[in-house]
Amino acid sequence: MNHTSNIVYVIDDDEAICKAIKWLLETANLQVKTFYNAFDFLKEYSANLRGCLLIDVRMPEISGLQLQEKLVALGNTMPIIMLSGHGDIPMAVRALKTGAIDFITKPFNDQALLEQIQNALLINKAKYNVEGIWRLYKMLSPREQVIMSKIAEGKMNKAIAYELNISIKTIEVHRAHVMQKMGAKNLAELIKMHCSMQMNNVFS
Repeated sequence: MNHTSNIVYVIDDDEAICKAIKWLLETANLQVKTFYNAFDFLKEYSANLRGCLLIDVRMPEISGLQLQEKLVALGNTMPIIMLSGHGDIPMAVRALKTGAIDFITKPFNDQALLEQIQNALLINKAKYNVEGIWRLYKMLSPREQVIMSKIAEGKMNKAIAYELNISIKTIEVHRAHVMQKMGAKNLAELIKMHCSMQMNNVFS
């Protein structure tokens, strides 16, 4: 597998879906690799891969959620988008809580899928340079930028809510949006990104 190029890795047991997505993305000049099960993808997986993952929630033997959990354990840094049927929404929400940046329901809108994948590739690329991190940061709302700074200072949700005079629930929602928009798979990565911007004086 190519460890430097931005590639879209599609894992779905539906061969027709894989072929349709591959055709769609290649028409947009994106590189695509398809896998019909999680086993085949894991055989070739490396933490050095760059790109994004499009994973079907429901697959035999190893489900999309189980694959996501395995990838988290392996130190995956690529953004994950989950594909789900209408009946799989609770599973997709669970995937978001585990770090997926979005989920797309089947049958999907081609343009919406393409836009989400391009955004995921941008997130992956941006995470590896300060300029890219800054571009992602500027896409946050002013309130989300403030909350990211508070999080980076090590403040808990309750303290942030008190300072900003808003509910803890609202802070939780904003915090989730910050994590997703910045493409941070955990709190440590989000803080690292903020520190990188501070060290390079991008806030001045």
